[in-house]
Amino acid sequence: MRIIAVALCSLLAAGAAHAQDKGQLNLLCSVELEWCGLMASTFERETGIKVNMLRKSTGEVLAQLNAERANPKTDVWFGGTADPHIQAAEQDLTAPYTSPEAGKLQPWAAPLARAAGNRAVAVYLGPLGLAYNPEVLAKKKLPVPACWKDLARPEYKGEVQNSNPNSSGTAYTGIVTFVQLFGEDKAFEYMAAVHKNISEYTRSGAGPVKNVGRGETGIAIGFLALAAGEAKQGLPVKTLVPCEGTGYEIGAMSLVKGARNAEPARRFYEWQLTPAAQALAAASGSYTIPSHKDTPLHPLMPPASQMKFIDYDLKKFGSKEERTRLIGRWEKEINQAPR
Repeated sequence: MRIIAVALCSLLAAGAAHAQDKGQLNLLCSVELEWCGLMASTFERETGIKVNMLRKSTGEVLAQLNAERANPKTDVWFGGTADPHIQAAEQDLTAPYTSPEAGKLQPWAAPLARAAGNRAVAVYLGPLGLAYNPEVLAKKKLPVPACWKDLARPEYKGEVQNSNPNSSGTAYTGIVTFVQLFGEDKAFEYMAAVHKNISEYTRSGAGPVKNVGRGETGIAIGFLALAAGEAKQGLPVKTLVPCEGTGYEIGAMSLVKGARNAEPARRFYEWQLTPAAQALAAASGSYTIPSHKDTPLHPLMPPASQMKFIDYDLKKFGSKEERTRLIGRWEKEINQAPR
């Protein structure tokens, strides 16, 4: 009996050690909460690695990584616009890594890897555009806008929402879009004109689109993937790409330099570049364009080839200096101006 008991204790100890060996992952996630949650639970179930996930906007994550520079508590940063990921790379907050799957990613993924020195990888593309509530516009006898410049029309006063670029990558993508479409000075003149019609600058890029779905505002500037998800839930949200063309986010993923759980972090990184993991975006109601060539595109999101995009200069507009300068100018000339 004693031999059996000792053997049983040994087996239990080995099993416990095996479970511990699977480790844990500290994940900061900058996509929608539903996507973050589904991704974390699926990875945990498939690998046995415990995922400690926290949802934060890109600006908040970048600030946290800087604050934790000497003692990182995060292993992986998933999602959000590429620009803050490039800044994190420039500030040596993230680690260089090239996945064996890199050759299977869409052509639009390569510029991000180059701009970030292989410290970030593209996981999805999200076009920027307009979301609107046709019921709200019809009730107030307002036309559906067709172009960016329509948002400055006086009849839209109080009916447009955007997010704040100090905390939202979505809003910064908008600034860059307008600068590249119109030229910088004209872009700020345009944003000053639209500012008079803005009812609120939300902290999160998702806020304006969700407020459109709730009927709290008629028009929102945001990513089309999120708006499509709201429509899928039966909410009165429609989308359009403005006539002038538009910018986009390349959603990125980065490994944190000095991560405590480096091996689980690499496993998550590789897993997230598989078609099965990327398909979780649409399963959670976020209809982005996946970076892996073999990931099916959801019918709610048209192919990137069918959209008119700006030539997004990731290296320039992803730099800390340019981002800080443009947001500073926005704060001074736009946000502090009366409405």
